[in-house]
Amino acid sequence: MTPVELSRTVLHAVRRAVDEGELAVAVVPERVVVAPPGPGGCGDYATNVALQLARPAGQPAPAVAELLRTRLLRTDGISDVVVTGPGFLNISLAGGADARLVRDILRAGPRYGHSDALAGQTIELHAAPEVRALVLMDAVARVLRAQGARPQLHCTRPPEDAWVRVLGVPEDIHVRPGRDALRPVPAPVDPTPLGRDAARWALLHPAPHDRPRIGDEHLVQRESNPLFRVRYAHARSRAVVRNAADLGFGPEPGPVNASALHQALADHPRVLAATAAHRAPDRLARHLVAVADALAPLLPSVLPLGDEKPSAAHRARLALAEAAGTVLAGGLPLLGIDAPEHL
Repeated sequence: MTPVELSRTVLHAVRRAVDEGELAVAVVPERVVVAPPGPGGCGDYATNVALQLARPAGQPAPAVAELLRTRLLRTDGISDVVVTGPGFLNISLAGGADARLVRDILRAGPRYGHSDALAGQTIELHAAPEVRALVLMDAVARVLRAQGARPQLHCTRPPEDAWVRVLGVPEDIHVRPGRDALRPVPAPVDPTPLGRDAARWALLHPAPHDRPRIGDEHLVQRESNPLFRVRYAHARSRAVVRNAADLGFGPEPGPVNASALHQALADHPRVLAATAAHRAPDRLARHLVAVADALAPLLPSVLPLGDEKPSAAHRARLALAEAAGTVLAGGLPLLGIDAPEHL
């Protein structure tokens, strides 16, 4: 249910109450304004229509609100209605938790899942003088910064020029003796011929204790390549948003039957925190694959087909697809990998 549809639903409840003699008002409002709840509110939307009707009806606003609450609770698509303050109606839609999740993601943008949990903490990372260890340390540092920490990077020798130039390993690594806390199974061959994105994925996607595979399978554009699936899902999510705008409609969070995708998106902050805590960027990489794979079945139904007109369901699916793309757009750079809008 969109805000416009909810506004009509509340107005219909008002008119029915007037027609049936429960509200004695001479003039029924032409429209009802619904908006996100303010301070002290709850649910998905709130309206002050009961306060507007109280004086004309000769009743206290809380009594008018309770009357309308009873009627709205019998409406399909509304899961709960709570009266707060002097008589505000706070309305929760069916599937409201999922809609709030999507709204939160779109509001936060690619920073969704970032936090201040480690704010003010300086965390020293020591990597073995090997390409995979240094790429892993760089990815861990990126995630730590997203959690508010200030990582300091250390190695016993400077990174090779190609690792900096091709793979994006930072140049400002402190060179000093120390314990190699980050010592994953080394890369079997030089990964730089794969280029930055594929090479970093090849080094980061396997768990640190697993042997990475450095081969052309990370370059192929087919479903067997997890990196391709993640980047393609992001590019498709951006494409449907552009195509929807061309058709004259935009995203509006609402109920969508896509529990696996909702769960994957809700897990994103927890995955980032675990990645930082365990120094394990493979957790983030696998999570992005899960988001991409859960998004794939939704994409064909986002846009109207043929002469079909955009509906509330299309707008809700578009919002969910955009939210998934937003999570992918925020997650890939934390691995040091580009998130292209066209692929």
